[in-house]
Amino acid sequence: MRSSILSTAHQPDLDVDRQDIIVAPATPPGEGGVAIIRLSGPNCLDLVLPFFQSSRTFNRPDSHYFYHGFLLDSQGHRLDEVMFVFMATPRSFTAEDVVEIHCHGGHQTVEKILSLFLKAGARLAKAGEFSYRAFINGRIDLSQAEAIADLIHARSATAQTLAFSQMEGQLSRTLYSYTAKLRDSLALLEAWIDFPDEELPTEDMNEIKLQVSQSINELRVLCGGYNTGRSYVEGVSLLLFGKPNVGKSSLMNALLGEERSIVTEIEGTTRDLLEEGLVIHGIPVRLIDAAGLRAGLDPIEREGVERARRKLITADLVLLMIDGSRPFDQEDQDAADACLDKKHIKVITKSDLPLEPSVEFSDIKDAISISIKSGEGLSLLRQAIHDAIIGHQSRIDNSVVMTNQRHYAAASHAMVSLQRFVDSVSLGFSLEFLASDLREALVALGDITGETTTEDVLDSIFSRFCIGK
Repeated sequence: MRSSILSTAHQPDLDVDRQDIIVAPATPPGEGGVAIIRLSGPNCLDLVLPFFQSSRTFNRPDSHYFYHGFLLDSQGHRLDEVMFVFMATPRSFTAEDVVEIHCHGGHQTVEKILSLFLKAGARLAKAGEFSYRAFINGRIDLSQAEAIADLIHARSATAQTLAFSQMEGQLSRTLYSYTAKLRDSLALLEAWIDFPDEELPTEDMNEIKLQVSQSINELRVLCGGYNTGRSYVEGVSLLLFGKPNVGKSSLMNALLGEERSIVTEIEGTTRDLLEEGLVIHGIPVRLIDAAGLRAGLDPIEREGVERARRKLITADLVLLMIDGSRPFDQEDQDAADACLDKKHIKVITKSDLPLEPSVEFSDIKDAISISIKSGEGLSLLRQAIHDAIIGHQSRIDNSVVMTNQRHYAAASHAMVSLQRFVDSVSLGFSLEFLASDLREALVALGDITGETTTEDVLDSIFSRFCIGK
């Protein structure tokens, strides 16, 4: 990182004195028209005001209004022309007093302003500390904090939509509705535990069991959308696989819309893995062009083939490519056999040329025919890729979609606990055991929103954030 100040930052625990005033750039380092430097903490306004020379006179700035002026150094010399905004607690991102300085972008300007505030008594924010303070102060819950990172790093419009929905609290509200019902059921059980000589009425127990069963079904639906949500957010790897000269590199170039892979009539041109990113129907895809599958004598080409086979194991989806203009031979069969246990799409290439009969009558069913030269079949192939990844759901609707692996694991844990509760009711277990199952489920769901998350987990989550986030 270019900034010497930021490069000295380290990441200890976030459980620090929240009375400190923290400062960091809220915009990425580097050259740009504008950079934003953010301060948060009690009395941060008083720290900044002595260095701000406003273009108009005021006794104290109003909250949430921009003021034009100049930032001065400790000797009163002008550092930069800036816009200044103060956001009074609790109406700020961190729910604390916040000051933002909008200055000209560039390493030197940002460095000088940071140095000014650090010498005045602020300290450099740790990674994720602004978001951590927003969480600790009740401005957002943990799932919303994680969605901020997802929103910033979204690689497709759909991923951005999902992250923004979660940042607004759609997932949180859904989970709170579940936990509210479970807490009511737990409260009823615990009330009867205090009276061991009396039995919980059968109708009340049946009502609780029904409520818990409904919660299981709702969580199952929520978890059922995880793979779809994960694909939209994290993306998938797509391997182009087949013997040499079937058109893998040509297809990669066509999907990318640029000449990325070398295309020649000479077999074995591609000898290493070539990876590029693109978005197909809203899904971030890491497209991988690999060496053609054949028994080559060239040691470099053999290594390329071995890398292609290893990548076949880890790829999320494979395009098994067959040249429709050439006889279907043993190398084609070897490629097809290698894909038997992998999710794959069969692709017949060069459909602008006459179809070789051996291909037509080989065991290549449900294949998609394409021509790079004419563009035939490419739209159909893109749709097939989309459907193979997430099924035939054409779009993300307004339902809550889970995208985070940590959330999925916690919700799955809650389902196991709730199912154990239902089974235990049928087996006649005591109320103490039943209450324990409900508590375990509530702890698991609370781990998603941060209600029951341990400090170690919080540190791990926020440490992955950037400084200034």
